[in-house]
Amino acid sequence: MFNLMKTAMLMAAITALFMALGQMIGGSQGMVLALLVAIGMNFFSYWFSDKMVLRMYNAQEVDEATAPQFYRMVAELAQRAELPMPKVYLIQEDAPNAFATGRNPEHAAVAATTGLLRMLSEREVRGVMAHELAHVKHRDILISTVSATMAGAISMLANFAMLFGGRDSEGRPANPIASIAVMILAPLAASLIQMAISRAREFEADRGGAEISGDPLALASALNKIAGRAEQIPLEAAERHPETAQMMIMNPLSGGGLRGLFSTHPATEERVARLVALSRD
Repeated sequence: MFNLMKTAMLMAAITALFMALGQMIGGSQGMVLALLVAIGMNFFSYWFSDKMVLRMYNAQEVDEATAPQFYRMVAELAQRAELPMPKVYLIQEDAPNAFATGRNPEHAAVAATTGLLRMLSEREVRGVMAHELAHVKHRDILISTVSATMAGAISMLANFAMLFGGRDSEGRPANPIASIAVMILAPLAASLIQMAISRAREFEADRGGAEISGDPLALASALNKIAGRAEQIPLEAAERHPETAQMMIMNPLSGGGLRGLFSTHPATEERVARLVALSRD
């Protein structure tokens, strides 16, 4: 429940930030125009983001004939979660990872890399796919799509403002120093809010996945293994499209000095600790 409240508050914050930036650029008319642009971008993302992401990763759809064990595992977990059967995809990548996409449970897809299936045991793969189905059940795909689109729109508005300058509430040119500060800090704040939303949803999906599979320790073991290999084996598609990193069960772009602050995922140690505590309960 806390994570749900946190997500709602963060979504409200990123929306308020977007509208404030629009107002700074063009007053009340700018705020309305910015809102209309965001609605258009979200409409496009809602309907087409799943196809775009699957194409980015060159994901291939599989069925019971082409990947029987994996397909039946997803089908059994979907039934346990009381979800419609999602489409199932495999990605020919050595890096171990997985994600879910689709605008709602009726139009969902789950995908895993071939590296993940090779590296993990069947029990661990089951834990990972239960985590992805929890994302579907919680409609996290929509939340992440909206937050990513809003963050991108804020960056676009900031770039626009850098070129044409800003206006105060009465339509007069804004203070240039304050405008520059806002234009630099607004995209950074939007990215941080987006990352906080993603981290909150990962914790919720870990908990939900453990409930679906009935085996929290399997997911904990899988997360430890994936974390150990994710930094060694690059996920090439994610490097070409870093905006998709938040969708993965483990951040494929982890690394760097400020990783904790700028990561789209919680620390693996904390995720594992929560799953271990859940298994005891």
